[in-house]
Amino acid sequence: MLGMPCAHATASGMCGMRAAGDLVARMQITRGMRIVEAKAYVAERLGVSPFDLSDPIAMEDVRRERQLGRITTFEISYPTQSSAMEAKFRIAELLDLPINCVQRFREHAGLPHRSAATLPK
Repeated sequence: MLGMPCAHATASGMCGMRAAGDLVARMQITRGMRIVEAKAYVAERLGVSPFDLSDPIAMEDVRRERQLGRITTFEISYPTQSSAMEAKFRIAELLDLPINCVQRFREHAGLPHRSAATLPK
């Protein structure tokens, strides 16, 4: 029975981690952007080129530097790296994007909203 939980965890968003393609899709859905516009927006906010969004090496560096969480299926995780929930907070702040679980967490914990300007570069 170990196979099914592993398959479900992988299929349901890599344990809360979001790849660049997921971020682009989220911008398309929440902001009604076309794919080219969404890629440009995400790339600009991450400080990379749209081409870099599909480069796993470049994105691994971006995730580590910006504390956006690391996809542990092919990257080594370290205790100092952000957890899945912390990564979601950073993604919401960086892309100036409402993410339901982040908003609910903030409301329940009484945390203020932070802007992308306060994130480490």
